[in-house]
Amino acid sequence: MSAIKNILIGFIIGILLVGIIGWKMMPGMMLHEYQSPHDLKETVNRIKMSAIKEGWVIAGIKPLHKSVEKHGGHKILPVMLVNLCQADHAYNILKNDSNKILSVMMPCTISVYEKKDGKTYIGAMNAELLGKMFGGDIAQIMGVEVAEQQKIFIDTAMEK
Repeated sequence: MSAIKNILIGFIIGILLVGIIGWKMMPGMMLHEYQSPHDLKETVNRIKMSAIKEGWVIAGIKPLHKSVEKHGGHKILPVMLVNLCQADHAYNILKNDSNKILSVMMPCTISVYEKKDGKTYIGAMNAELLGKMFGGDIAQIMGVEVAEQQKIFIDTAMEK
């Protein structure tokens, strides 16, 4: 009886450890950061032009840092949100009522920001992992199509 009890306790501890490790690693897996070789304005422009070339619409470019300053009185280094939309991808996700909750992540956003080290960075969600998490149609749309195009936008911005 004690052998079964030890196996069961070991199994439960193993599950807990895997859960804790997964929880700690999740932010690094869900979000990607890249150091741009260009300044903020050039990086934003490269992402914008690449997205347009790939058939995406620029839904807006928002200076988040200005909103923080205006509404909270706090100064932070520049953070630009590049909101991108591709109508076919959006339609293929939103046509099913069960997927409409995903609209909270639309339009796709890539952030471009400066840090105290004086360098410019690009931040993006891991669309491939996100797609895999949801499965089904979302796995194909987000996990493959959006992920591939997002990579093109970021690679273009990173070119010297």
